[in-house]
Amino acid sequence: MQQHYVISIISDDKPGVVEMLSAAVAENGGNWEDSRMAHFAGKFAGILRVSVAAEESDKLKDALQNLAGDDFKLQIENALAVTADNRQALQLKLMGNDRPGIVKEISRALAARKINMESLDTRYGSTPWSGEPLFTAECTISVAEDVSIDGLHDELDEIADELGVEIDCEDISAAL
Repeated sequence: MQQHYVISIISDDKPGVVEMLSAAVAENGGNWEDSRMAHFAGKFAGILRVSVAAEESDKLKDALQNLAGDDFKLQIENALAVTADNRQALQLKLMGNDRPGIVKEISRALAARKINMESLDTRYGSTPWSGEPLFTAECTISVAEDVSIDGLHDELDEIADELGVEIDCEDISAAL
């Protein structure tokens, strides 16, 4: 039987962080399955999912916890195995002048329909032609195949008009 963990890390950004983490996983019987990691303002942050044989799980947890220190914070949570189900995957792409509340409005529309975000990537920059603040976001969501998403498309169009941004919604089920 396999034990699954979701591990979050934050550390000072320096060479070798991923190597140190991946070595602890590999050397203690773990399998690195999924991860998202990035550099932010001098820090390195990440989240990953690993699996390990149940009889090796304590050894792996101990090795990971031994990495923690003042400049390396780590949290380990028990997780469920990933299972495939009949869901349609959609990707939302948003671009527009930055203003407070954009993520709030999009997440509110999804939560009202009991739709969870699978992933959210946002960027803040400036438009090349005017230097105005530019906000972009890509969000992957999944909904049951029998759920109509027409209402969601309509609400996203309303939000786009209200916020003065562009929101595209694309079915990416076949790509996954």
